[in-house]
Amino acid sequence: MPARRRPPAGSRTELPPLKIIRKIFLLQAAYYVCATVLILFTTVVYGAPFSLDLVFGWDTIRGDTTIGWMLGLVWMLNCFVSVIFLLLFVSRSKLVPDFALTIHFLHLVTTIVYTRSIPSNLLWWGLQFASAAMMIFLGMWACQRRELEPIKFGGHGGSSQASSSQPSGGDGQADSSFSRGRGRERSLQEYEMDDMNRKGDHAV
Repeated sequence: MPARRRPPAGSRTELPPLKIIRKIFLLQAAYYVCATVLILFTTVVYGAPFSLDLVFGWDTIRGDTTIGWMLGLVWMLNCFVSVIFLLLFVSRSKLVPDFALTIHFLHLVTTIVYTRSIPSNLLWWGLQFASAAMMIFLGMWACQRRELEPIKFGGHGGSSQASSSQPSGGDGQADSSFSRGRGRERSLQEYEMDDMNRKGDHAV
């Protein structure tokens, strides 16, 4: 009977399709929720009205208005926060570019569907490229640091503590046996002294 061929090692570690879709959905939802919270906080502080155009629109990110530059900074801050989501949901450095580019591609599709037009603002496109590049770089760096962390085994610590405690345990046993021997000697001497005192009392 011919031996069964084993699949390559890399194919075992690939994520199944349903798990990939679930991770993409979670990352996209976290991306928009974090962006909405940051933009809402910025508009409240700035005193401007909040609307979904600030989240899904592209014409509000402009270089000739203060709110446009503030929105650009908010989206870059959202990029830094999304690195944490990549570290939590992906946690593998080689998969970070795929997920980061997927997030920005879905954001492009959502923007086109929401505005019914293709973004023509160069600042918006530059912001997307900068956000994607920064997310990939920081996400891969964070995941690589997590992958290179040393694995801690509890057995070594216990064995070292046990080995270090063995000499002290041996000394303790010797000391206790020595003290027990001295205690027996002392009790024998006291017994002999009491016996001699009794004999002296009988002689008197």
